[in-house]
Amino acid sequence: MSATGRKHLVRDFNHFITCYLCRGYLIKPTTVTECLHTFCKSCIVQHFEESNDCPKCGIQVHETNPLEMLRLDNTLEEIIFKLVPGLREKEEQQELEFWRKNQPKENGQESLRCPRLAVPDAGGEGGDCGGNEADGAGEDDYHRSDPQIAICLDCLRNTGQSGESTVTDLMKRFIRCSSRVTVGTIKKFLSLKLKLPSSYELDVLCNGEIMGRDHTLEFIYMTRWRLHGENTYPMVLEYRPRIDFG
Repeated sequence: MSATGRKHLVRDFNHFITCYLCRGYLIKPTTVTECLHTFCKSCIVQHFEESNDCPKCGIQVHETNPLEMLRLDNTLEEIIFKLVPGLREKEEQQELEFWRKNQPKENGQESLRCPRLAVPDAGGEGGDCGGNEADGAGEDDYHRSDPQIAICLDCLRNTGQSGESTVTDLMKRFIRCSSRVTVGTIKKFLSLKLKLPSSYELDVLCNGEIMGRDHTLEFIYMTRWRLHGENTYPMVLEYRPRIDFG
């Protein structure tokens, strides 16, 4: 005789899918690798502006740069979107409206409708972070529907690092890519373009601050670049051989 399965409500899972800081559903769930507690990405990054400790358990995440100890949990994000009807659509709409209001204009034109290219292409000679737009049209999206952002990648000199001679300027420093590209992807792009060994580590900085590997360009632009009124468009990111602070 088969037992009747109990129907679970979304509220039965709220303890697992809500943020300890804002008490809302986890948006871009981000896990602290030291203690495995998960928060909204924006919530935990804002918390680390004032403290190096996990807000839930109090453990010290990192002595100097706790942002390096954050990892996005894409699997949990998909589970939350499946559990909570309409949450994905609501977030995407709010993000689109936010960018329409805040994204810089180029030559008087909104850049939201530009072709979307997301993943750096190791073999291309151009300055796009993405594949051939004509290939696979209608089959693969390649994040072309994402808001676009232009960035300049500058090599940071005079750091006193032993590997400084290995890290050189790019032939083409300006690229356009999806605003959802992460610093980790930018590092891969730089390693491929500069033909660096797979074990070679880079730091990527904005306004002199090391950016975490899971930071998106959108997040960096809004929280690190745009807040400095003297900064212009495009956003400038600097790279250098990684400095190990121990």
